[in-house]
Amino acid sequence: MNIIYRNAAIQDEEGVFVLARSLATSYNVNKKEFSAIFADTLGNANADILIAECNTELIGYVLAFHHPAFYANGTISWVEEIFVAEPYRRMRAGQKLMEMVEKRAGERGSKLVALATRRAGDFYKSIGYAESAQYFKKTL
Repeated sequence: MNIIYRNAAIQDEEGVFVLARSLATSYNVNKKEFSAIFADTLGNANADILIAECNTELIGYVLAFHHPAFYANGTISWVEEIFVAEPYRRMRAGQKLMEMVEKRAGERGSKLVALATRRAGDFYKSIGYAESAQYFKKTL
């Protein structure tokens, strides 16, 4: 199976939207708001949207932001979302997307890559991540 990895482009909007709806459990992903956020994020120099594609079908994506943090004495990279469609899991697509984020983070001089998850702890441990903190949220 030939999976291609690349930067997202505006024509990927619909495919990423479909995947993002599958990822979301706390919110209903709204197409109008998604479209505005997608376009804005594509133009954000401190963000990466990376795509996994198989036979012209989007099968996965990762959304990462890079920003300064006082505690790290520099830039950190935060994986906000990552999703791989069920039929393509365990084919290393998620691992490759994370490797791409790590490479981009390194190029930016990031001190670390971090994320929050409830569902894939074993996956992240298998690629070298360690538990570090609890995650809290307050919906507004």
